[in-house]
Amino acid sequence: MTGTAAREWTKVSAFIRKNWLMARRNIFTVFEVVFWPTVGVLSVGLLTRFLDLTPETTAFILIGTLALSIIQVCQLDVAYAILFEMWAKGIKHQFLAPIGLWHLALGSWLMGILRGLAVFALLAGLGWWGFGFDFFHPGPAALVAFLLGLFLNAVIIGLGVCTLLLLFGLRAEVSAWSAVSLILLLAGIYYPVSLLPPPVAAVAAAIPLTYFLDAFRAHYGFAPVFEAALLKGFATSLVYLALTYGALGAALTHARRRGTLLRLSE
Repeated sequence: MTGTAAREWTKVSAFIRKNWLMARRNIFTVFEVVFWPTVGVLSVGLLTRFLDLTPETTAFILIGTLALSIIQVCQLDVAYAILFEMWAKGIKHQFLAPIGLWHLALGSWLMGILRGLAVFALLAGLGWWGFGFDFFHPGPAALVAFLLGLFLNAVIIGLGVCTLLLLFGLRAEVSAWSAVSLILLLAGIYYPVSLLPPPVAAVAAAIPLTYFLDAFRAHYGFAPVFEAALLKGFATSLVYLALTYGALGAALTHARRRGTLLRLSE
C-alpha cells in the first residue's frame, strides 16, 4: 500500500474504529444487532406457522424480515457518524479534522456491513433452526448480490438521514429509525408490489430495494415482477448513491455557512 493510500485508509478506518468503540460502550446497541432481529424473525416465523402458510409464502415473508433487520442495522451505523457527534456536542470538531465526507461515509458503512453480516448469520441460523428455511438455497452468487443490494440501500438511507440531520439538527433524529420502515413498506417487505395501487406501485418501482427483493424471491419459486431486476436494482442504487452523497455535501456546506455546526456543538 502506497503512502497516500495508507493515509486515506487510516482516515477511513478511524470511523470504523469510532463506531466500534461507541457501540461497544453502549449496551443498547446489542439490542440492534441481537435482540430486535431475533424478535422480528421469531415473531414473524411463528406467525407463518400459526397461519399454516406454504413453504414458499413463508420464504417470501422471512426474506422481507431479513432485509428489514440488515438494512436497519447497517444504515444506523452510517447515521451514527453524525448522530454520535451531535449527541456529544462535538460535530464542529469532526468537520474541522482533515477528513472528507467520503472517509466518513465509507468508514461508517464498512462498520455497518460488518454488523449487518453478523445479523445475517444470526437470522440465517434462526431461520434454519426454527423454521427449516435455508437462506443459502439460491447459491453464493445470488446471495452475495442480494446482500450487496441490501448494503447499498442501507448506505443510501444512512446518507439521507445524515443530510436531514445537518439541515434540521436533532429534530430529524427520528428519521434514523423510521426511514427504513417507510421504504420497506413501499418496497414490498411482506407482499408483492403488484398488490399496491398503481400510483404507489410506480413509487415502489423507483426504489432499488424493490428489485433486489424481487430477484432474490424468484429463487424460491415466485415469478419475478420485473425483468432484469438485479441490473435495475444496481443501476438505480448507484444513481441514488450519487444523489444522496451530493445532497450530504450540499447540506454540510449549508450548515457551515449558516453556523449550524457551531450551534449544534453548544
